[in-house]
Amino acid sequence: MCRDCEDLARTVLLLGDLAMYAETPGADATFVEVTGSALAASLPEPPPGLLPGELA
Repeated sequence: MCRDCEDLARTVLLLGDLAMYAETPGADATFVEVTGSALAASLPEPPPGLLPGELA
């Protein structure tokens, strides 16, 4: 797997885990907001052709 693909996959998994955490009782909303924003900002550019409808 290419480095960009690995970074994208890891970041998407972290965002998914954060979304699940956000739904748990007592989740820290500030942590979710700050961490989610940081993870979203750190998403690498996806490799060409990875997303549907994108030109390869």
